[in-house]
This record gives sequence, C-alpha cells and structure tokens, in this order.
Amino acid sequence: MPDQKQALSVSDAMALAKGALEGLRLKVVGEVSEATIKPGYKAIYFSLKDGQAVMPCLMWRDQYDASGVTLEDGALVEVTGNFTAYAPKGRMQFQVRSVEVAGEGMLRLQVARLAKALEAEGLMSPDRKRPLPRYPERIGVVTSPRGKAVHDIIRTLRRRYPVAELVIAGVQVEGDGAAAEIVRALEAVGAEPGIEVVILGRGGGSYEDLMPFNTEEVARAVASCPVPVVTGIGHEPDTSIADMVADVRASTPTAAAEAVAPDVAEVVRTLDAGGTRLGRALTHLVAGLSHRLGLLADRPVFSSADALLATPGQTLDMLADGLERALPGYLSRSEEAIVRAREALARVGPRLTEQHASRLERERDRVVSAGRLLVETADRDVGQMAARLEDLSPLAILGRGYAVCYEEDGAVLRSAADVAPGDRVDVRLAEGILGCIVESVGSEG
Repeated sequence: MPDQKQALSVSDAMALAKGALEGLRLKVVGEVSEATIKPGYKAIYFSLKDGQAVMPCLMWRDQYDASGVTLEDGALVEVTGNFTAYAPKGRMQFQVRSVEVAGEGMLRLQVARLAKALEAEGLMSPDRKRPLPRYPERIGVVTSPRGKAVHDIIRTLRRRYPVAELVIAGVQVEGDGAAAEIVRALEAVGAEPGIEVVILGRGGGSYEDLMPFNTEEVARAVASCPVPVVTGIGHEPDTSIADMVADVRASTPTAAAEAVAPDVAEVVRTLDAGGTRLGRALTHLVAGLSHRLGLLADRPVFSSADALLATPGQTLDMLADGLERALPGYLSRSEEAIVRAREALARVGPRLTEQHASRLERERDRVVSAGRLLVETADRDVGQMAARLEDLSPLAILGRGYAVCYEEDGAVLRSAADVAPGDRVDVRLAEGILGCIVESVGSEG
C-alpha cells in the first residue's frame, strides 16, 4: 500500500482500486435489467438489482454464449465474478465469469432442456398421439388417493358416464420418490386387463410441486403406456413434459375426466336423433315401395287374365288356321303329283323294269307317310297349346273351388273394407253366378 500522505495521480488511484476489487471474488443473485446484447459487441452489458441497489455488470461474449442462458429483463440469475474498475470512465462494474438461472428459473431451464431433447426423439410428435376410445368400459386413474383431484374425477365420471368402471392407482404426486411411484402406477394400470384409457392427474400447486411430471422417467412411462394417456395436472399457467408427451392434455383433473368419457345425456340425444332419422328413412322407403307395388298391381296383366292370354291365344288360332289351310293343298298337290307320275308311268310302262316300278311305289309310300306325320304333329301341337290355354284360363281356377266377387258396378272386389253390410255383390263360380247381400264385414282371422 502506498504512503497515505503521498498524493496519487488519478490513474494510480484507479489502478489501485482496480487491483483491490479484482481480488474479491463473489457470487451474487439479482434481477436482470437494462440488458444490452448487440451483435458485434465483445461484451454483454446489463445490471443486477434488488429492492435497494443496482450493480452494473459485463460479461465477455464467448463466456456468455457458452453459458446457454438468455439474459432478459426481469430474469432472476445467479452470477459469479469479481468487481473491477474501468479507469477511462472512472466507473466500477462487476465482471461476470459465469451465470445461471436462479431458483425456479433454474428448474424451468432444466425442464426446457429436457423437453427439447425428448422432442428431438419424437416423443411429442402429433403423429404419435393416439385417439381416445369413444365409449371406454374401464378407465385407469393415476393420482393421489387423498387429494382433491381423485374426487373431482370420480364425481365427474359418475355424473357424465356412470357405466364406466374405474381402476384407481393412488400414488405420491410430489416430493422425493413421486416420479418413481408414478412410473410404477402407469405400468401397472396400463397392464390391467380391459383398461382402455388412463388419466394421470393432480391438483394445483407450485412449479416445484409440479417437478415429478417434468422428469424423464415419467415422460417415457407416459409415452410407452399401451393405452392412451390423458393428463390433468391442474397447473394451468405451465405445461409439464408429461402434458407434452400425453395423447391428450387437459387443464384440470375434471377436464381430463370429461375428455375420456362422453356425456350420457348427449349420447341419448344422439341416439334419439339417429332413431328419428332412421324412422323417417324407413317410412319413406316403405311408402316408395308401396307406391311402386300399387303401380304394378294396376297393370292389366295382374287385373285380367285376358291380358296375359290374349296374345298367345291369338297366335295359336293363327297357327291352327294356317295349318288347316296348308294341309289340304299340300295333300292335293301330292295326289296330283302321284297321278301325273302314274300316268307317265303308264305311258312309259313297257320300258320300265320291275326295279323302277318298285322304286316308284316306295316313293309313293314315303310321300303318304310324310303327309300323315305332318298331320299328326300338327294335331299334337294344337292339343298341347289348347291344354296350356286351359291351364291358364280363369275358368280353370274357378273349377278348383275358387270364386270371384264383383261389386255392383262390375269391379272386382279385393278387400272386405270396400263394402258395408247391406251392399249387393255378385259371386262368380265355376258354373253360374250368385247374387248375394253382405250381412257382416270383418278382418282376417
């Protein structure tokens, strides 16, 4: 130390102060303000403050880039370094050697780093998310057995979807060992037969209380669960890593219960609306088919046997008439040919041998046989057609014991509802017609 009575130059005094300050290494916690981070600057300038004081700071760019911390106004950080003096300006400042986010900020930084690593693995990819079952029969719940969350879930599901069976795994949701319990519970509930979806939930709390849901082991247990997982952590301002990995993220345990199960009242309304639409569709279908059936029933082929038999009957008559006209002419021509042949034979008889006469006789017999065969075939065809016509005749149906009932205007009566007691009807039988008076009208059976 120089003699206190000796006067120092300003430069010497600042150099002396600088040496004294740089020998004092400190760790300081404070809130960042007035951060100046400009491209091309060799150092980062900012201030740390608390409720009573402000401390100017600098940090060399390479050390700042290596720290991985982003200095923003309002952030709470913990810095290590020493005081120094900038002689040209006569200004004291704290030279930061290292910087870390302090308190909850450190936790948030750790969580952000883990989330980034898991996202790079694809654990948070939307393509990995699984759809929830629409109507689950068994629902797993992993939460604290004593907290408000489990009661909210039970009450919500009892109100909205009481048909589901709950399998509850009570676990510790905060503090040491909570993450391990959550992992074991997810594995156990996921392996339970019939479980279709799992709710992972807890009530509100501080960010530190939320940390078990920000651990890597819980995130991987959620991702590897064999059934979809819905989280309801109950810490709305923050999203945990478990929320990011889960198939569905709900804001609260109640919202998670609403997400996994439908509202029974809404299901009933949906079914009622579907039944109404189905009924209308069936009514329209039946009405259309009935109309079509009525159009078919009104066709002449179903109301009168003549419409069905007229054309075949006329064709049969024409064939019979043609056959009747053709046979005599054919036979006459054949006879004439025979006569001419006989006359020719008589004229040339002396020159014919017995062999020629025998051949002529065979030809005559063949012509006669062909004529008889033609007549027999025509008779048989006419008989078959007449039999078919008889089978199709309405009179044949009447002959088997049936009857046809006519109204007074001659229309065929098809329903008992078309007449009333006292009306007159005609009943046609196979032989004759009966005039009847209706005494009573009733339905079938």
